Amino acid sequence: MISRRSTTTHIALSAAIAIAMAVGLSPASAQEKELKIGFVGVTSGPAAAWGTSNVRSMQTRADWLNEKGGVKIGNDTYKIRIVTFDDQKDPRRAIAGMEKMAQEGIHYVVGPNVDDGAAAVRPVAEANGIIYFPYAFPKHLYTPPASNAILGMVASYQSAPEIYKFLKEKRGVKKIAFVAANESDPLSQRESGIAAAKALGLEVVADKDTYQNDTRDFTPVMTPVVRLKPDLIVLSGVAPANAPLLIRAARELGYQGLMSAETAQDATVLQEGAGELANGFISVGGASTPEIRSATMEEFIDRYTKKYGEYNDESNTKVYALEYIVETLKANPAAINSVDEYKKTIETFSATNPFVKEGHPLRYVGMTSFGQKRQVAVPMVVTEFKDGKFETLFVGSVD
Repeated sequence: MISRRSTTTHIALSAAIAIAMAVGLSPASAQEKELKIGFVGVTSGPAAAWGTSNVRSMQTRADWLNEKGGVKIGNDTYKIRIVTFDDQKDPRRAIAGMEKMAQEGIHYVVGPNVDDGAAAVRPVAEANGIIYFPYAFPKHLYTPPASNAILGMVASYQSAPEIYKFLKEKRGVKKIAFVAANESDPLSQRESGIAAAKALGLEVVADKDTYQNDTRDFTPVMTPVVRLKPDLIVLSGVAPANAPLLIRAARELGYQGLMSAETAQDATVLQEGAGELANGFISVGGASTPEIRSATMEEFIDRYTKKYGEYNDESNTKVYALEYIVETLKANPAAINSVDEYKKTIETFSATNPFVKEGHPLRYVGMTSFGQKRQVAVPMVVTEFKDGKFETLFVGSVD
């Protein structure tokens, strides 16, 4: 016979289980803490590769950390959940995405991927206590009084001088031409590139040629530029889907000089869109080259490839944002719910970089460019495309 007391206990336990299930928790996981990290950026359209690389990198690393039991921050262990929002490269949607993050109580967001979006979300981030990691280059986002944005990669005005100097000294470049989409992001990168080229004593033979981002026939765009016979054509801020089309147009017009970009590209897209015509194309690559990457980075690439069926070299850089967030929170658990605490920690933060063999520790930089530490330190890798893959030209760093 079952006693009344046993029956009452059974009913109470069943009720507790029902309540836990109603709020989305199993009895075993009811006490498990969750760390939500957001992403607001472009995952559709011509620039989709930029944001897709972000999301896939974040999800691959989050799954890996969760598989290992989660991350220990202070006295608590957290499982990581990535919350994503496709802003379609539209500043208005970027604002809506950041507002969604605020509504969900998320304090740390990766993205947006372009200048307009990164600038548009600033008021929302600052009003709601959100630190965000844009892949956008306007200096006003990272210089005082701004303090909530942290640049997630090497900026074009940091990489351009190094690339042009290398090509001047090693490849004999003397004349340079710039082509950019008629949008604020590429135009801004073009202006910084022109300034860097002139500072190095290069002759700028074209600095006003533009195109609409939905262009698919680039022959009329490239014809006047090719006629000037520059040693180097820079595709300022070029979206991954447009790069092979611009390269193909120039090569089919007979251009035999160098071509480059300060934006990261997708080797698969280049190969599919331009094939061998893209050989020799120079761009900023991922932050871990085969020569310096660690066993952890090798495993990350393997996990990413198995999960998505392909790998984007740009993810060598995009893997860093989540790592910086987690490691900074570990250094100061009070930052879990306080971005002010996070900002304090930035000043002295340093941690081992799991993605490279040695050197290049995780730390915040940017004093030279912004007057404050509002940039993650990742190796500056410059690559050259050859036969379907990127090969390392050189590796630098940013202060």
